[in-house]
Amino acid sequence: MIIRSANFVKSSAELKQCPEHNLPEYAFIGRSNVGKSSLINMLTGINTLAKVSSTPGKTQLINHFEINKSWYLVDLPGYGYAKTGKKQRAVFAQMNTKYITNRETLTCLFVLIDSRHEPQQIDTTFIGWLGANGIPFALIFTKSDKLKPAVLKTNIEAYKNHLYETWEELPPIFISSSTNRSGREEILDYIAQVNTSLESGE
Repeated sequence: MIIRSANFVKSSAELKQCPEHNLPEYAFIGRSNVGKSSLINMLTGINTLAKVSSTPGKTQLINHFEINKSWYLVDLPGYGYAKTGKKQRAVFAQMNTKYITNRETLTCLFVLIDSRHEPQQIDTTFIGWLGANGIPFALIFTKSDKLKPAVLKTNIEAYKNHLYETWEELPPIFISSSTNRSGREEILDYIAQVNTSLESGE
């Protein structure tokens, strides 16, 4: 897929404020500081589209971006640690939950995982919740450039094996790096394939 246009549309504090349209939405979520904003900028080819910060919890609203005038990229607040109070984290959780479970145009939720770490309970619990609620999702392992290829492969396989303990079939899995732009074509091609399937009514 070639990105011809990527435009910020709106930031919403709750589901009912989100833009009204009939286009498919692909949302991105992950633990704070997983590299979500950098990934979004890498995918779209616009380095300033999503705000990048070294401070966890920068994304605090549901941000919609219209891509190629044919689908939406949605940047969701992260979960887990952030330099915000317990009450504010609860607001983020409620915001994400309502969007994920009630947004009819949500086509796929990309869950970002830091490839450098062992499986984290907060991630696996969230993934289990998605499965229990029938939410279509895919996994993106980020920051792959930070590891040697052999270590990266070992970490990914360990994560898969951990998921197989509770899952019979795994969701689509992508490995990415915002630094060297790896995984970009695979992720965008997957979105293009899903869009084509939706258009053909499959």
